[in-house]
Amino acid sequence: MKIAQLASLIVTAALVTPLAAQAQEKPVAATKTWVKDSVITTKIKSQLATSKPSSLAKVHVDTDANGWVQLTGKVATQADKDRAESTAKAVEGVKSVDNQLVVEK
Repeated sequence: MKIAQLASLIVTAALVTPLAAQAQEKPVAATKTWVKDSVITTKIKSQLATSKPSSLAKVHVDTDANGWVQLTGKVATQADKDRAESTAKAVEGVKSVDNQLVVEK
C-alpha cells in the first residue's frame, strides 16, 4: 500500500514540476502592463459615461503600455469630441491622446 502511494506521489511530482518551472519563467512586466492598460481604459470609459452618456456611448478607447490612448468612434458634436479628449487627458497615467473621433452631421 505504501509503495502505491509513493509511486503516485512521484508521478504527481514529475507532472507538476515542469508546470511550476514554466510559471516562474513568465515575465511579470507583461502582466503589470496589461493591468495598467486596462485600468486606464476603464477609468476613461467610466469618466466618459458619467459626462454625457448619450453622445459619448460610441467612443472606443484603446490604451497601450506607455499611456498612449486612442479614441475612435462617432460623436454628435465637435464639443463632444473635445470633451472626450480632455476627459481622457485628465486620467492619471495617460501620456498622450490620439483623438480619431468623427463628428456625425
